Amino acid sequence: MKLYCFPVAPNPTKVRVYLAEKGIVIDEVLVSLPKGEHRSDENLRRNPLGRLPILELDDGTYLTESLPIIEYFEELHPEPPMIGCEPLERAHVRELERIADGALGSIARIIHATSSPLGLPPVPEIAEAARKQLPGPLRVLDTRMGDRAFVAGDRPTIADCTLYAAFFFAGFGGVEIDPGYVHLTRWYESFAKRPSAEAASRRPPRA
Repeated sequence: MKLYCFPVAPNPTKVRVYLAEKGIVIDEVLVSLPKGEHRSDENLRRNPLGRLPILELDDGTYLTESLPIIEYFEELHPEPPMIGCEPLERAHVRELERIADGALGSIARIIHATSSPLGLPPVPEIAEAARKQLPGPLRVLDTRMGDRAFVAGDRPTIADCTLYAAFFFAGFGGVEIDPGYVHLTRWYESFAKRPSAEAASRRPPRA
């Protein structure tokens, strides 16, 4: 299998953090977003929407979208569990991951509507709307996390992978996260030191 990705981009980041947490090693292929390689004919054959990440399976077919890729690997490698061990726990983990993804979406809209690394034109009204939306999911996550070591409890889950991708992209794009979210601030300072976070910051090789 191969994972087509680009570092810093949040959706590839969440998958790369997940794989590192699980100890799953697969080939990674760099697709440069700033150079527009995601819109090349070659990449569009992998994913007609031109988005990353893309997982190339052993039979030559492709799986797209970050969450289905993660859940596919979770089915293949259930230990250590990163979605949960029983139905209600899995539901709560998925709930928190979706809330974290809401924060990620707001951060991405702010960045791409102000100083997009892809060269998109500034759209101040989109940035302003996203800034108003961002505190909602962050407030919920901060309250729900409390003094827990990780977003959903005492071990990392897919919710941590998504939230790390959001915070990492915020740092890259200059979006300040209010330090008043004391539990999230503590969590990010700790999670950023994990080997999985350090691995996700490394640049994959070019094809």
